[in-house]
Amino acid sequence: MLAEHTVRPLRVVHDSGATIDLAAAERAAGEFLSALGVGLDDEHLRATPGRMARAYAELFTPRPFDLTTFPNDEGYDELVLARRIPLRSVCEHHLLPFVGVAHVGYLPGDRILGLSKLARIVEHFSCRPQVQERLTKQIADWLASNLSPKGVGVVIEAEHTCMTLRGVQAVGTTTVTSTMLGTLRDDARSRQEFFSLTGIAP
Repeated sequence: MLAEHTVRPLRVVHDSGATIDLAAAERAAGEFLSALGVGLDDEHLRATPGRMARAYAELFTPRPFDLTTFPNDEGYDELVLARRIPLRSVCEHHLLPFVGVAHVGYLPGDRILGLSKLARIVEHFSCRPQVQERLTKQIADWLASNLSPKGVGVVIEAEHTCMTLRGVQAVGTTTVTSTMLGTLRDDARSRQEFFSLTGIAP
């Protein structure tokens, strides 16, 4: 029997309300490529619509995980920061990838988070058509709501291929977004510490 103070892990799953129909996606991908003048009769391209459908299905499906937290028995009240978490998502305007890193930190309250879960949360919100600004805020808001820390900070640095491979073709350009909540927003010294540890000048 569980002790009264034991907290069950929160099971985190992505539920968009829609199911993935790979067969329909493959047909649509074939029609899409044909409409753009890409012939699919060549042996090298014949299986491309199926690969394309499976690739996007993978990009849009985060892995479920348990949000494991532990009592902050020692009363640790300094910053916990995971730097350079690999990030990949898809721009919702062009469905082209954007890739980069996320720096995610928090000031603990009554509970601390299993460190690997910071990367899991980044993946959870990245695996869907996104804009970087929304993604940054979703990660921070979710941590604030589910962990109740004293503060949360999220910074994302990413290169958007919709900007570097097409249109303006600004190769090498990165976009930086940030969300600060609680003490990390209200206290200048805490905010400065967060940005200093991420290696980004505020």
